[in-house]
Formats: sequence, structure tokens, C-alpha cells
Amino acid sequence: MEKLTILVVDDEQGIRTGIKRGLKNLIVSFPFHDDDFEYDIIEAETGEQAIELIDKGGIDIVLLDNKLPGIEGVEVLQYIKDKKFDLAVMMITSYASIDLAVKATNNGAFNFMPKPFTKQELVASIENITKHLFLKRMTRKMKAEGKKIRFQFLSVLSHELKSPLNAVESYLQIMKDKQAGNDISAYEKMIDRSLERIKAMRSLIMDMLDFTRIESGKKARNIEKLDIIQIARVAVDSIEPAAKERKIRIINNFPDELFFNADRTEIEIIFNNLLSNAVKYNKEEGEVYFSLIKTDNQLVIMVKDTGIGMTEEEKQHLFEEFMRAKNAKTRNITGTGLGLSIMKKIIDLNKGRVEVKSEPDKGSEFKVVLPMV
Repeated sequence: MEKLTILVVDDEQGIRTGIKRGLKNLIVSFPFHDDDFEYDIIEAETGEQAIELIDKGGIDIVLLDNKLPGIEGVEVLQYIKDKKFDLAVMMITSYASIDLAVKATNNGAFNFMPKPFTKQELVASIENITKHLFLKRMTRKMKAEGKKIRFQFLSVLSHELKSPLNAVESYLQIMKDKQAGNDISAYEKMIDRSLERIKAMRSLIMDMLDFTRIESGKKARNIEKLDIIQIARVAVDSIEPAAKERKIRIINNFPDELFFNADRTEIEIIFNNLLSNAVKYNKEEGEVYFSLIKTDNQLVIMVKDTGIGMTEEEKQHLFEEFMRAKNAKTRNITGTGLGLSIMKKIIDLNKGRVEVKSEPDKGSEFKVVLPMV
């Protein structure tokens, strides 16, 4: 239950009492929000008292009369606007006029409720102002989170691209100046390292694009009958050079054929991320077990490795954006920290699930279950 505080500002005791009685035990629900709303009611007789209470914080909704002893309601409203308090104001007055309505609206009043009003009118107004306040706060939160993510993107992008770009630039300068002589073979290692760094940069950029497309909901999906075994073999072939370099064996356990309705790109991303991590975080001369099973209109993907494993704390943050385990064993392992986050979003998009078992120094096992689309 989410609790909101309503401040009733009116010099008439009968109005304040009537509002408290009318809103007693009120609970408001919306289909787009999991929690219900309930309300605490506090009172103020004057505009000065209202400002004092608002300054203390914790007020969500103000029901504000205009004709008050001392400063008027519109002055309180102006104060709230100038101070940029995060609350919603509804005017309650017997002396509404076009001029007052325009002035109050310009100063941020959500609505007017003329006196006298019924309990039904009061409850309906509170429901409306609660919805308005909730949506306004959610919009602000989403914008703030969007800015945070964009800042993270730029920070990670600049950090991850800076080092390889510097390295490639240095190699090119050495080759341009022919510092190792005129024999092209003397530069082969520099060329290979430059190509590796360019490949890593391309991978980062593609991960960023995949992430933003999925996050924004703009990724076009093409659900079709796929030859899963063929896609799996291509994924294994792609990671095989990296595995052989570290003498890691990839052991496949596939049926003769397996067809499944899904989006090809999404399946490729899942396979590539699971296999890539199983190789990257494995030990020299380790093993990767890659299994595919189809049962009861479900595709079950299992990838198990004999690698460095994870702690329970690392597992808890495994699918967060930009998450990468940082310890002595992972210091020299490159990556964007987006791969598993992208994979998890794809699994969620397919209404599937992922289960992870892992133990430090013994390895990890990922089990992905996708229902037939």
C-alpha cells in the first residue's frame, strides 16, 4: 500500500471536518499500478500555516481554499510554484471566477472543485488528482533514468573505445614511419592486434545498438520456423578460434534435427552470448558443454563450462546493464557488460526464463527455457 498525504487548507472547520470524513478509509486503485493508494489527512486554517507545513515536506496533495485569512490561496499556490514542490494542488472555493481560474491554472493548479461538493465529487476528484500526480512522478522518474542510462552509455563507450583507438593509432603511426623497416612481415603482429581491437570496438557498438533497440521497443521481430541446429553450429564455428587459442574443447549434444518458431537474430544473440562467456571465463584447457533439447513446445538451451565461476553476490547482479565481475581472475577479460543484459531482455521478450548455477573455481551452468511463440 502506498500512502499519500493530503493537506486541507480552509478556514472553515466544517469543510475540513467534512473532507476528513469523506476521505476516511479511502483506497484508490489503478490497473497500471501494482500498489493501492491510501491517504493521511492534515489540516491548516490559514495560508501561512499551509506554507509552514509544506516547507517541512511530505505533502503530496493540497486542497486549497482561496479566501483565507491573511494571504490568499493563490498566493500559496504561487509559493508552491516558485519553490517547485513536488505536489498537486486542487482549488476548493465558493468564489470561483474566470480570472481566478486562469490565474490558478497558470500557477499550476490541477483542478477546481466548487463548494459545496458531495462525497462522491470529492472522492472522484481525489482519484483524478492521484492519477495525475502518479503519472507525473513516473514520467519524471523515467526521464531521469533515461538520462542516467544515456550518461552510462556515453561513459562506457568513451572508456571502452579510448584504449583500442589509441593502440590502433600508435600501430598505424609506427607503420607510417616504417620504424620496423620496410619488410611488411615485421608489422604483421601490429596488424593482427589492430584488427583484434577493431573487432572489439565493433562488438561494443553492436551491443549498444542491440540494447537500445530492445530497450526502446523498436527492434523489428520476424518470427519464423528456424533450423536451430544449423544456427547453433554457426555459433560454435564462430567461437571455435577463440576456444582453440586457449585449448578449450566445445562438446555439443544436439538432436539430429530441431525446428522452433522464433526470431533468428534473438536466438543468435542468446547462443553467441552464452558460448562467448563460457569460453572467456573458462580455464586454459577447459571444456564447454552445449546442449539443445525440445520438449512440450519448449526450447531448452544449456551451456556449462569448467571456468572460474561466480560468487552468490556476482550472480545477483549478473543481468544488470554494464555489469562485469571485477576480480584478479577477470582483470584481463574484455567485454562491454551488456551481453547478458541484452540476452535477459530477449528471454523476457519471449516470455522465457533463465536459470544460473555457479560455484567459484568450478564453473557455471546457464539454462534458458523458451516457450514456442
